[in-house]
Amino acid sequence: MENTFATVATAIPIAKRAGARIAFIEIKDPVRNVLADCFHQFGAETIAMAGDITGRLKKEKFDACVVKLAPGSEGVMEFVRTSPSNSRMVIYGVGGSAKEALRYSRYGINAIFHEPLERPAALKLVRATQVLVLHEYRRYIRIPVITEVSVSTAEGTAFAATSLEISTGGMSLRGAEAVSAGETVEISFALLTLPRIWVRSTVTWRKTAGRTFGIRFDPKDERRFRIKEWIDAYLEN
Repeated sequence: MENTFATVATAIPIAKRAGARIAFIEIKDPVRNVLADCFHQFGAETIAMAGDITGRLKKEKFDACVVKLAPGSEGVMEFVRTSPSNSRMVIYGVGGSAKEALRYSRYGINAIFHEPLERPAALKLVRATQVLVLHEYRRYIRIPVITEVSVSTAEGTAFAATSLEISTGGMSLRGAEAVSAGETVEISFALLTLPRIWVRSTVTWRKTAGRTFGIRFDPKDERRFRIKEWIDAYLEN
């Protein structure tokens, strides 16, 4: 009996999640070839799109898109974010610095492939964002998203930083000003459907190289619950 059961169980195919579908919007060679190879390593299907882009986005469902950051791309990103079926897709930008990308931050760009494109860096970025693209959310998901963040220190110094990732508990940022681990700050930012919010936070780590640092939202600041609500809504299918 046990051998019969084992044989039947072995014969039952195990369902696998289909690979993600990535739309390449007006991305030219050789950048397209490099990025396609990076996504293919994680089982994703890449679809080159040109011409009637909005028409295809109306008819087809995608998990992510790669958009060239250039004049005219705002229209495509706005259409994506207002699309009933694709509004939650991951948006990758191809362009210059994160500072330059801030002009598109209101569309919720998740990550940037910097030019000139380097394959190792591109592959690292694709690997880091696969959890979000595949909707395989961990308990404490970190959402890559680029937006401008205002940071105010206890001494009254204020400076602008750029968000890298956000979670229900904190954020990672990049900024020129020096902050120290343990320092208390207040940050403010806005994200897509989340109006500007202010939250008390504590700097938890800082890396001199790359000018990156991490903050933890004050657990006693009830305003942080608005961030959790936004993340929960963002992750809904």
